[in-house]
Amino acid sequence: MKPSAVLALAAPLAFAALATLGAVSPQIAHAQAFPSKPVRMVVPYAPGGATDIIARAAAAEMTKVLGQTVVVENRPGAGANLGAEIVARSAPDGYTVLMTASSLHGINPSLFSKLSYDPNKDLAPVIVLASVANVLVVNPGVKANSVKEVAALAKAEPGKLTCASSGSGSTIHMSCEMFKQIMGVDIAHVPYKGSGPAVADLLGGHVNLMFDNIPSSVPHIRSGKLRALATTGSKRDATLSDLPTMVEAGVPGYESTVWFGLAVPAGTPKELVGKLNAAGRQAAQAPEFTKRLSDLGYGIVGNTTPEQMASMIQDEVKRWGPIVKASGAKID
Repeated sequence: MKPSAVLALAAPLAFAALATLGAVSPQIAHAQAFPSKPVRMVVPYAPGGATDIIARAAAAEMTKVLGQTVVVENRPGAGANLGAEIVARSAPDGYTVLMTASSLHGINPSLFSKLSYDPNKDLAPVIVLASVANVLVVNPGVKANSVKEVAALAKAEPGKLTCASSGSGSTIHMSCEMFKQIMGVDIAHVPYKGSGPAVADLLGGHVNLMFDNIPSSVPHIRSGKLRALATTGSKRDATLSDLPTMVEAGVPGYESTVWFGLAVPAGTPKELVGKLNAAGRQAAQAPEFTKRLSDLGYGIVGNTTPEQMASMIQDEVKRWGPIVKASGAKID
């Protein structure tokens, strides 16, 4: 073959190769440059609750790791679906992340009959950062010093006791439903837009009790403003080690915990998910993060892959689906 013929054949091939490289290089370059601007971390609950606490601690550390500010934005409402859907509908570019809770994935699909998005399809898992048990707390005005005495009060006057929650479908809500089902009692559920407002009304005596996430109630327990009766994990909590578990307190088979982690819009490039996962891992290992959260009762996780988080989500669906169904709770 003549040199001129070889050049004639090579030219189109070279052009095609350059065109292909040009087609993929922007995405690669984008991933390599990420982040080049602030990252928004949406919290689908009100300020002051357990999800908000971990979000702000994580955002502070991830800001250091990523070299860009991670801005926390609270968007409570609709059982956390408002904020979660905002993230699900955002551009899959890594700049909008959700500080999610296991209840959003395990409970909401069974609780809400009409969701305009699917939290387990329209959001992609990144990393689980921490977990926490709940604690049964009562306003000091409630004449009950044990879990059994709460059950006795509820049986004596069905529907009179009120149980606050951070919102319908939260693990705080379903922890109360689990208690009601096991003990066969009638307690009125009072939902709020987040743990913070619920605890505020509990402190004010407007509601009687709450199965709150440990971190948001610990300060009030220590100050004596709330009376703690039991924790909801499989073993005693290190932060409140003097309290019995619900099983020890006389509620057979009771266990309720919640984990918190990061999720992004489905379709976010794997490279960006990997960068956020790495930033989350480093944040969870930071001394300030671990001390602050451990002191408040969180169990530090921070070592999960996106695939492991996806598996944990499926476990939550299997755990809470039957509880939601048995409770009869449904939101249209």
